[in-house]
Amino acid sequence: MERRAAAGPGSVAAAADPRAPAPAPGPPRNVLDLPPELLVEIFCFLPGVSLPGLAAACKKFHQILSTDTIWRRRCRAEYGVSENLRRLETVGIACRDLYIKLLHPYRNILGLWQPDIGPYGGLLNVVVDGLFIIGWMYLPPHDPRVNDAMRCKPLFRIHLWEKNKAEVECMYGHKGSHKGDIQVVKKDEFSTKCNQTDFHRMSGGRQEEFRTWLAEEWGRTLEDIFHEHMQELILMKFIYTSQYDNCLTYRRIYLPPSSPEDLIPPGLFKGTYGSHGLEIVMLSFHGTHIKVTKITGDPNVPAGQLTLHIDMTRRVQLPDIEHLQNFDKLSRIVLEIHQQVQCDQQNQEHRHANTQHNVDNSQPVCNGVQELKDQGANAAGGNTKTDTEGASAGEPAVAGQPFVLPVGVMARNEVYPRTCRACFYGTGLIAGHGFTSPERTPGLFILFNEQCFGFIWLDLKSFSLYSRIEDSLKNAQAPFREAFELMLKNMQSWTS
Repeated sequence: MERRAAAGPGSVAAAADPRAPAPAPGPPRNVLDLPPELLVEIFCFLPGVSLPGLAAACKKFHQILSTDTIWRRRCRAEYGVSENLRRLETVGIACRDLYIKLLHPYRNILGLWQPDIGPYGGLLNVVVDGLFIIGWMYLPPHDPRVNDAMRCKPLFRIHLWEKNKAEVECMYGHKGSHKGDIQVVKKDEFSTKCNQTDFHRMSGGRQEEFRTWLAEEWGRTLEDIFHEHMQELILMKFIYTSQYDNCLTYRRIYLPPSSPEDLIPPGLFKGTYGSHGLEIVMLSFHGTHIKVTKITGDPNVPAGQLTLHIDMTRRVQLPDIEHLQNFDKLSRIVLEIHQQVQCDQQNQEHRHANTQHNVDNSQPVCNGVQELKDQGANAAGGNTKTDTEGASAGEPAVAGQPFVLPVGVMARNEVYPRTCRACFYGTGLIAGHGFTSPERTPGLFILFNEQCFGFIWLDLKSFSLYSRIEDSLKNAQAPFREAFELMLKNMQSWTS
């Protein structure tokens, strides 16, 4: 007992000794014990959509999430807003307001869209542009300058006024911005509405509006267009499109996915379509076939339709340059392939009807795009080298063969390359006014290079030249291949 009594006071004295080292602090028991500066760094990496709910969890989180550094990083990481963020302070807007009231609510309209303008269609890219969300309409260059750059004009913009909610402005017309509205109709679809259409009117009435539209759309006056049929088409388009007054419905579209086996990168092109002027098309690869779909259209073949369908297993060996100038000779070569294709299709239908799957009367064809690239013209019995044959490693590919349009073939633009990589059999879609009696007719697809291709329509005896659209279009990639395929299928139904 005495020993325990003696030890007791000694231990108490030792514990009370100020010279003894302090006990080490234990680890934080939960996230609330973390220092504020560390919580700020953690929250900076969380998706912005999760932050409002996190702020409602407790008073400490709410206080920390009022730090503008967090929201500035989310604006930059999720929407690419890096410039002009410092300007927000001068106008009294926090990055948190920019994210919560503008960027996040309108995130679903960012991307590439096709307006529902009857047969004409169009191309709209909605992007975050500085402190605005802007809908840019992309227009082809003036006919027939297919190699010129695309033209852009804003149709609407969304921005914040001080700390109020985001406001939509219509940019259509020539009297400046005015009040508009945007409504998300359903997934992958939204509509715009102008609330002050008087801003679209001009003092000179419809005649002045038409002259202004004609100068912007075609870069000329009506007196400069001598072809009467072309004048009718232009006037018809003005009357039809101007009635919408920027009150439109838009449906989402995607850029085509690419693959290492593709002959050229897929994408958007601008092409010549006779009296209809320049139109925008989308080239995509589907196994051994190429599909060229209209993004803009005309009263004969509307937007959304498959304007060209190319069979890469049916490679065409062109005659020498002298015989190539003879349209009849080129026509016979293509028509022989066309007849063989029809014969193969009839045989296939006959075999299917009789369930004789072991019978195969078709001509041997190459087994895919990669074999086409490796074997070149030899896959079709020719001996012309492709752009990759004979080139050593590291050297640029050389174009395969000379090309010139046959005499008598009409062309809106005769400034085309005089060499081509390869030619393939394909069909082009033609129809009467109002998309009546549509018919796929044979033609020749000419692959000039990665930036340019052409198509000779045999029945029309005309040539269309297509040039790649180089503009960088944001938020336009399909989430997966099946989504793109479904979009193509739906596009045809929109305008059928």
